[in-house]
Amino acid sequence: MPNSPYDQQLDKTAANFSALSPLDFIRRTAEVYPERLAVIHGDLRRNWEQTYRRSRQLASALQQAGIGKNDTVAVMLPNTPPMVEAHFGIPMAGAVLNTLNTRLDAETIAFMLDHGEAKALIVDPEFARLIARALPLRKREQPLKLITVQDALFGPATAEWPDAQDYEDFLAGGDPDFNWQRPADEWDAIALNYTSGTTGDPKGVVYHHRGAALNAVSNILEWDIPKHPVYLWTLPMFHCNGWCFPWTVAARAGINVCLRRVDAAAIFDAIRDHGVTHYCGAPIVHSLLVNAPPSLKEGVPAGVKAMVAGAAPPASMIEGMEELGFDLTHVYGLTEVYGPATVCAKHTDWDTLEIGARAQLNARQGVRYHLEQEARVLDPETLAPVPWDGETMGEIMFRGNIAMKGYLKNPAATEKAFAGGWFHSGDLAVQYPDGYIKIKDRSKDIIISGGENISSIEVEDVLYRHPAVLGAAVVAKPDPKWGETPCAFVELKEGADVTAEDIVAHCKQHLAGFKVPRAVVFGALPKTSTGKIQKFELRRQVGSAQAIDI
Repeated sequence: MPNSPYDQQLDKTAANFSALSPLDFIRRTAEVYPERLAVIHGDLRRNWEQTYRRSRQLASALQQAGIGKNDTVAVMLPNTPPMVEAHFGIPMAGAVLNTLNTRLDAETIAFMLDHGEAKALIVDPEFARLIARALPLRKREQPLKLITVQDALFGPATAEWPDAQDYEDFLAGGDPDFNWQRPADEWDAIALNYTSGTTGDPKGVVYHHRGAALNAVSNILEWDIPKHPVYLWTLPMFHCNGWCFPWTVAARAGINVCLRRVDAAAIFDAIRDHGVTHYCGAPIVHSLLVNAPPSLKEGVPAGVKAMVAGAAPPASMIEGMEELGFDLTHVYGLTEVYGPATVCAKHTDWDTLEIGARAQLNARQGVRYHLEQEARVLDPETLAPVPWDGETMGEIMFRGNIAMKGYLKNPAATEKAFAGGWFHSGDLAVQYPDGYIKIKDRSKDIIISGGENISSIEVEDVLYRHPAVLGAAVVAKPDPKWGETPCAFVELKEGADVTAEDIVAHCKQHLAGFKVPRAVVFGALPKTSTGKIQKFELRRQVGSAQAIDI
């Protein structure tokens, strides 16, 4: 069959095609808005021209150190200026950025350094002691170049290495006018992020330039981000590369307001002092603000845009944010889809509803991101779409540009994750008649009691409605009669005095009898560094929970 005339002598050339990359965003911003403020960190202020030049210096210095295409550079950094620079300078060198979770133990860090074959590691002084414990645990003999950051907001490092190089000295050896090369192929790896797996070794999720660029742009579209936003870094940049927001902020020539650690007073101060317009975080971060003392909230302007991601943020938290005057956008995703990949897009007619009804609508995970091809609830066995009835359960699956390349050195896991041409999230959900998705549970978190399926998320949402509850998680407790029953782990607000019987009585008002927790445990909830409750830890404790006669 002859070729179409549209295929003849109409080829990709340097004039009409270039690989997508988020690195283009900082170059354009530095050219167009060189004097616009880019970074705030304590008393430090840097504009976009300075930030771009420092990123190029980092790229140049890395290449001079023998680091180039597809080499891994790991960083153990909080939300500070070097972390912003790493998101540009490391891939400018052709290398792959591996942001390490700062809350992990030494053994896990050692595994990641080995598995990712890191050739260099940039370390903040706060984590020097942790890295000092991790390095002797490495099994690979490959040399690792250590680069240590100094930060006046923290103080001196708690460990020293004779062969380490100071970050500023390392940058000084690089060329601020370094002529970095764009990726020849947008499929090239840009970042490596490890899942926080609860069993076995964590999996290395590989991002490509195309996905990073498209998700960064989708963030702009979903949030209607104007030029020059003031973005507060409450979300760790090590988590899914900060949901791609380092690249999003650069694209909009915004300001990165750095924050070393999440603290309600520091967040409210930053919002007042710097005119913060946007920030992101897990539900626990927003709940921290909602439950902060009134004195901390004084003078905080209304209209701050907040983005929350979680399996299902409780309706009480959504209501609390609205009462605070913040404009909350709910997104959902996973590490494998670059962070957020669906959004609960709001409709103007929702504004006429009372706050409880609005909160219920906004608690849904919503619809696909602009530049993601598909987000659907499918039957996990047949891959057929479930009816859009808000009742039939299936698994959330994605396909399109905002999906990982795959798991590093793990073809079996990659094949399983992409079976049938979809990325399988493992989250069980329903799809409503308007197409909006709502998570019912992780497949492993469904509680089967007497043959009935109980959504732990549904029970948790009821628990959060109790005025004394700060945090809640529900897991299955083995039961000789029912097989499993719900066990509630509850973290109370400061000064609250509530009994297990009070909690059960509250649940009885809102839940069918078989869904009511038959055990209640009070105490602080174990959480990951991104604020997610670690249910696997709670499952280990469930055996000691005392049953309640209901």
